[in-house]
Amino acid sequence: MNKGKVDVLLGLQWGDEGKGKVVDVLTPKYDVVARFQGGPNAGHTLEFEGQKYVLRSIPSGIFQGDKVNIIGNGVVLAPDLFMDEAKALEASGHELRSRLHISKKAHLIMPTHRVLDAAYEAQKGKDKVGTTGKGIGPTYTDKVSRTGLRVGDILENFEEKYAKAKARHLNIINSINLDKEQRFALNNQLTTLHKVEKKWLEGVEYLRQFPIVDSEHEINNLLKNGKSVLCEGAQGTMLDVDFGSYPFVTSSNTICAGACTGLGIGPNKIGDVYGIMKAYCTRVGAGPFPTELFDETGKKIRDLGHEYGAVTGRERRCGWIDLVALKYSIMVNGVTQLIMMKSDVLDGFDTIKACVAYKQNGQEIDYFPYNIEEGIEPVYQELPGWKTDMTKFTSEDQFPKEFNDYISFLEKQLETPIRIISIGPDRDQTIVRK
Repeated sequence: MNKGKVDVLLGLQWGDEGKGKVVDVLTPKYDVVARFQGGPNAGHTLEFEGQKYVLRSIPSGIFQGDKVNIIGNGVVLAPDLFMDEAKALEASGHELRSRLHISKKAHLIMPTHRVLDAAYEAQKGKDKVGTTGKGIGPTYTDKVSRTGLRVGDILENFEEKYAKAKARHLNIINSINLDKEQRFALNNQLTTLHKVEKKWLEGVEYLRQFPIVDSEHEINNLLKNGKSVLCEGAQGTMLDVDFGSYPFVTSSNTICAGACTGLGIGPNKIGDVYGIMKAYCTRVGAGPFPTELFDETGKKIRDLGHEYGAVTGRERRCGWIDLVALKYSIMVNGVTQLIMMKSDVLDGFDTIKACVAYKQNGQEIDYFPYNIEEGIEPVYQELPGWKTDMTKFTSEDQFPKEFNDYISFLEKQLETPIRIISIGPDRDQTIVRK
């Protein structure tokens, strides 16, 4: 933790690495927790005191009673989904309205953005990206094309701005070339738009009850006053719009640089960069995944790890850890410390595999190439499993030799220390290494 600095915590794989739990473990040391990008498709699951919580847009520091939580300008916010999430937290006894601050510059996901999302995916046919249909991509499209609605717009002449944006979306939707069946499905979505819109506008009114702030000024003033800030990202590095497995990526910068643009802080304010990874690898939706397992081992990892989307419930694709992709992620993020999640999922395996290189067109490479869609074959190194239930361990001194060997192997390959290891979903099942 660095006073007057921003420490950044982000995922290094294809998302779902367990960022929510780690933020919750780390937040007691920080004064401020800020979310810098992404939308409500990114579910952070936290479990403690016998309760399970799924956060979509709200920073994970909300469970610590004395923290300031900031939704930054890089986030896209759906007022109706935000309202559901916030009210559920309030009902469980967590006070939000004074501690949760929302950037005026965060963009709003409109109901018509979700229809646009469905239309674009239908139009792509077999080449669809596999979005969650939450309207996130079209919202970022509006942002870049300078036609988006922002949270600050709800404070003045909102009805007029909303009507104009909605009309523009409907014109686009009606102009998209779809077959008869696709158009019928889309028209069904449009006929219920008024119901969605009604709740969405209720969400806008609900939003007005929160501090709506110039978050870039707030966060820099906090830093100037010596406060410590933890920034949390959503999704994972390999879904970054610039550096991920394009076009099967999200619509924002998920890497460390996204914390600067998504919160309005200078690069010189970045302190530690915590990179989170699983002891294996998962991916949701379409797109290349070099180490994916299609056999019983993959199914076993999915079942043991409960690998289903926190928001969507979708099955996650599972595979062995990919050190080629991880080295790339560590490089583009400037990771200073690694955090390994779900080590316990591999407790029962006789052997563990790790991808140390790719074979592409018959040639072995140890770097992440421009295109991993075709012709990539993982080169594995096999290590002995530890065959020990580690879920009750409270110290690294209890780790079996084989697990310590696995950690040492990873640290040598990745040239970065592994500081925290998770051995179960609960807050207490977290071991900080000396």
